[in-house]
Amino acid sequence: MANNAMNYEPQATAILRGERISPRKVQIVLDLIRNQSVDKAIAALDLTPKAACPIVKKLLKSAIANADNNHSMDKDKLYVAACYVGPGPILKRIQPRAQGRAFRINKRTSNITIILKEREA
Repeated sequence: MANNAMNYEPQATAILRGERISPRKVQIVLDLIRNQSVDKAIAALDLTPKAACPIVKKLLKSAIANADNNHSMDKDKLYVAACYVGPGPILKRIQPRAQGRAFRINKRTSNITIILKEREA
């Protein structure tokens, strides 16, 4: 137990649950910023015309604030250590079709997680 405590590496996390965007769309954006420094990640999100970019940028800024305020980490050394998305609850809707039938529409949601760590000097 003591060995694990000595190997603890501080990390800051931000989680967004139930965001009304498909996980497929978010995954493309997260692949752009993974293992990037925080400054490069924000620049990439500013210049990428994807629907998920404003959402991920806001979550990244929240993770930076968590790192600064809760863990006293240096903002200049931060990088995106891990980021992933999973499916959230699906909102099921019905669209009327011909001859009284119903067509199912799945409104997908996403659970997005960003983990920041400090780079070694």
